[in-house]
Amino acid sequence: MKLGELNVYNLSMELGEKVWKVISDWDNFSKETLGMQLIRSVDSVAANISEGFGRYHYKESNHFNYYARGSLYETKTWITKTYSRELITKELYNDLDSHIKDLGIRLNNYISSATKSSNQVKEKIIEYE
Repeated sequence: MKLGELNVYNLSMELGEKVWKVISDWDNFSKETLGMQLIRSVDSVAANISEGFGRYHYKESNHFNYYARGSLYETKTWITKTYSRELITKELYNDLDSHIKDLGIRLNNYISSATKSSNQVKEKIIEYE
């Protein structure tokens, strides 16, 4: 499997692009305060998924997936702040929040799947020892 075929990675890339387009229309003060923090956190989600994907061992891979999940939660906080400070509309907030929730569920499933797969491999190795 290639990284570009990984659904959770593609969803994180889409979220990053959505956020980038929103921030690009903000005034300089908003960009330099909330915007920079938000774009760093949202881009960190995809970056950590890809770094984890490139790791050989599942524990290393999941280590970066946990970072991605943390960055997703951070992104949720920055999105909430942008809404409460009236930089985005309720509709956009709901859209981004929905995307974050969906990505969070899929990221959790991806982490669980990687852990289960590694446990199955361990069980097979133990059977043959």
